[in-house]
Amino acid sequence: MDIGGHRFFSKNDEIMSFWKEIMPLQGAPAWDDALLGNSKEYAVGGPDPEKEDRVMLIRRRVSRILYLRKFFDYPISMKFETFRNMGMCRTVYAGCGYLWAMLFKCREDSLKDFMVNRFGTPLYRMFFEKYTEKVWGRSPEAISASWGAQRIKGLSLWKALSSIVQKAFAGGKVDRKQIEISLIDEFIYPKKGPGQLWETLAEDIRKLGGEIIMGAEVTGVRLEEGRIAGVTALAGGAGKEFSADYYFSSMPVKDLVAAMGRERVPGDVYGIASTLPYRDFITVGVLVDKLKLDNRTAIRTVNNIVPDCWIYIQEADVKIGRLQIFNNWSPYMVADPANKVWVGLEYFCNEGDELWEMNDSDFRRFAAGELEKIGVVEAADVLSSVRVRVKKAYPAYFDSYEKFGRVREFLDTLDNLYCIGRNGQHRYNTMDHSMLSAMEAVKCVQGKSGKKNIWAINADDEYHEAK
Repeated sequence: MDIGGHRFFSKNDEIMSFWKEIMPLQGAPAWDDALLGNSKEYAVGGPDPEKEDRVMLIRRRVSRILYLRKFFDYPISMKFETFRNMGMCRTVYAGCGYLWAMLFKCREDSLKDFMVNRFGTPLYRMFFEKYTEKVWGRSPEAISASWGAQRIKGLSLWKALSSIVQKAFAGGKVDRKQIEISLIDEFIYPKKGPGQLWETLAEDIRKLGGEIIMGAEVTGVRLEEGRIAGVTALAGGAGKEFSADYYFSSMPVKDLVAAMGRERVPGDVYGIASTLPYRDFITVGVLVDKLKLDNRTAIRTVNNIVPDCWIYIQEADVKIGRLQIFNNWSPYMVADPANKVWVGLEYFCNEGDELWEMNDSDFRRFAAGELEKIGVVEAADVLSSVRVRVKKAYPAYFDSYEKFGRVREFLDTLDNLYCIGRNGQHRYNTMDHSMLSAMEAVKCVQGKSGKKNIWAINADDEYHEAK
């Protein structure tokens, strides 16, 4: 399973090179590509995924929105099919709203303002408002516009249209560094899912003599004279202190500050950190013989299943937020891809709420029922299912987040501490941005950079979107 999903795509050459160094790009067709006769630009001398596991696959990106029980492109495109699915009245209404938004920009005080400025109020209400509420449990009016600036900064209806025009005039080939992340049509992907990359990297570290201690919860961070002097972690039921010259923290800021202790941290910093908001996550894997969804696209697939990597569920009568079809990410994630379909349902919740506390068997039945309700599968046809819960999956952009700058200011005073990654910086970064923060932290230790550069990654509206 992919608890994400994680498309491996970056406009940063260092990141792309690193991924391909750990897992080389495929040099021969994958199982499904060979079966379907798909043609791709394989790496010369690259590994054959049918014979080797340490390999990155080249995959087609297809993402759509399910709304009104119909499929819409994601991002929304100006195609005849879009207008037909919306109907004449909705189309005219959306078009007028978009033109109004282009002529009269509103001040961007919230995520709602950010989206309305790029799509207009009607399209915002159709395709963004309810889905965002599912993800965050809040109205977009209560969420900082900085979320949009970091995750969908360059995306707009105009960008989607210009991308189509560029491809048409370039014979389908354009400079990928000039395409918005959400508009890419191809990505690379580990043969057995994103976890395989980290398992492979861990294996390489151990071969080089490195030690990785798994399942050890950090319970204490000892501070002395503006530095971290030691970290206590529970391993095997007993606490042990680890000391080092430098500390890289990707743990949630809320937990990091708590581990330092109230008496060692300024009162305002402790108060802000202790109330930082997060959104938790539940995914359910469901195995079936077939989907009820018809593949009406021109894309050929095994057994003619829909070609989507994931589907955004914009329907208001179910709680599911997104649906993944693992067969389309990699056929090697499915034990029997010729005869079975392996899908993942994504739910956004808060630790301790009704969804989180529901027992596994009840939740799996509930999820299967939702799939049936929106016409994806018959609940009775589910062969097997599994549920996974993830705490603090999404750092949130409301409540005490507005004062996070004060927490960052304090953390930066700790000379040998480097905060990296999504939770380490309380920032909803993409995977490559999170990795870049770690690489920049290493440069800091080497004296080649400064801490402000770690925090600068993905902070500027144009950072990383253009070479």
